[in-house]
Amino acid sequence: MGSAGFESATKPHAVCIPYPAQSHIGAMLKLAKLLHHKGFHISFVNTEFNHRRLVRARGPEFTNGTLSDFQFLTIPDGLPPSDEDAIQDLPMLINSTRNNMAGPFGDLVLSLGSNPSLPPVTCIVSDGFMTFATSPVASKYGIPLIHLFTIPGCALMAVKHLRALGEKGLAPLTGHSYEHLRVFSDYTTHFLPFDDFARICMHADEFQLTSGHGNTPIDWIPGMKNMRLRDMPHFFRVSSSDDTLINFTIDSGHKTDDATMTIVHTFEALEPDVLQALSSMIPRVYAIGPLHLMIDQIAREKVFASRHIECNLLEEHNECLRWLDSKEPKSVIYVNFGSIAFMSHQQLVEFAIGLANSNQCFLWVFRPDSVNGDTTTLPKEFVEKTRERGFLSGWCPQERVLCHPSIGGFLTHCGWNSTIESLSAGVPMLCWPCFADQLTNCKYICDDWGVGLEMDANVKRDEVERLVRELMEGQVGKKMRRKAMEWKERAEAASSEKGSSFMNLDKLLDEDPLTMMSVASSKNALNLKITTSLTVEENIRYNSFAT
Repeated sequence: MGSAGFESATKPHAVCIPYPAQSHIGAMLKLAKLLHHKGFHISFVNTEFNHRRLVRARGPEFTNGTLSDFQFLTIPDGLPPSDEDAIQDLPMLINSTRNNMAGPFGDLVLSLGSNPSLPPVTCIVSDGFMTFATSPVASKYGIPLIHLFTIPGCALMAVKHLRALGEKGLAPLTGHSYEHLRVFSDYTTHFLPFDDFARICMHADEFQLTSGHGNTPIDWIPGMKNMRLRDMPHFFRVSSSDDTLINFTIDSGHKTDDATMTIVHTFEALEPDVLQALSSMIPRVYAIGPLHLMIDQIAREKVFASRHIECNLLEEHNECLRWLDSKEPKSVIYVNFGSIAFMSHQQLVEFAIGLANSNQCFLWVFRPDSVNGDTTTLPKEFVEKTRERGFLSGWCPQERVLCHPSIGGFLTHCGWNSTIESLSAGVPMLCWPCFADQLTNCKYICDDWGVGLEMDANVKRDEVERLVRELMEGQVGKKMRRKAMEWKERAEAASSEKGSSFMNLDKLLDEDPLTMMSVASSKNALNLKITTSLTVEENIRYNSFAT
């Protein structure tokens, strides 16, 4: 297969299904575009809930002009259609998708494979956190399963070792009560509603994770150096081993063996040690990224039919780009805490006054639902001080913003899409991680890659002011900016036509489908009948969908 494209008259057919959250959808769509460019027919599966969000954000015509060989499909997820915020309640989202998606996804794949007007289904490209729906279907029908992890290799490795934390007595956290968590509610509500505090402490049990316990060395994970307990994904910070989030995450980390091949959205030069360690644990691991740079590379050199296809759940506002055009180079700090994370009203005030007192220009992406349970009223002092040097936006085209010459820094939650886009643009970061892999990402940003400064979870205006000034004007900020530019060059090299990421994509596509079927069948104890008079693609259809 490879870069020369497919010579067969019958296109290979990839069914792509992301986890139903903005960053996961965006990364999967980019991979789907790359596969389409390589000759695949794409069936991209969204949930009905997110399809409604897409219609609200992009209009009912968002799929108009979609190519005949790039189709969007939907399946139910069980989320209430009237609750626009349901996707931000992770326990609800996890339980609903696990209970409602597997059956409809199997029916959809069967329907696609039985449709004579479509190419046979060649593979399922599944988000690494969608295995509860995709693994049974791939096993039942003997279809090769490709996992896409939209987190870095370091976070995937950490996730695979969460169970070991419990085995070593490091999790779940114990010894402090629900009443204790109530006291610190303002400083632990970055993400979950207040009622979930009894189960999960988002940043720290003040006495356990900010004391010696949080600094407990985690020196037994392959490929990861100088890790502390507090650097592990937040899912271990629970009071019960029955918690939905930690069990879902552990299960996902241990289902990597279900995949015929695994893609990690990273690049080899960024994480050589951990990628090497992963390759000894997971068969056929490929570092492919940054995905957006790979798409840009193709678009610069060749006709790229699917480039216009987008799938943003939030409406983007481009006015901020014109505002950035009026600013001096490297003079603006970009502030965005992602599509899900919450903050309390007091945290909002601390960030606002800190930004105002820093005297720096800023572009702040501020979702209407950013503040948990409170009105999003900004302090009058902030509005008066920043009228001429600040811009607030509901959402924005982040890749274009980070590449704008006026951007000099990024105050971020350390989500992986934001992190890899910032590295690709050569922009240093102020880190305020909220949950999930963001804590691990933060550790690598600051300690391993040398392009970030960590902000205390208990955010205070004086620290915001000091760190923003240091990033934008100080010697430490200048050093990090130089380091960030080095990572930009390495990211561009990896995503060049002859770079490691395109080479890995071609290696993945050059895998023999017959071998892929054999691997999948041996893992799942299926007895596939291979008919020599049929093509490999016809065999996949014959064995998967014959009734």
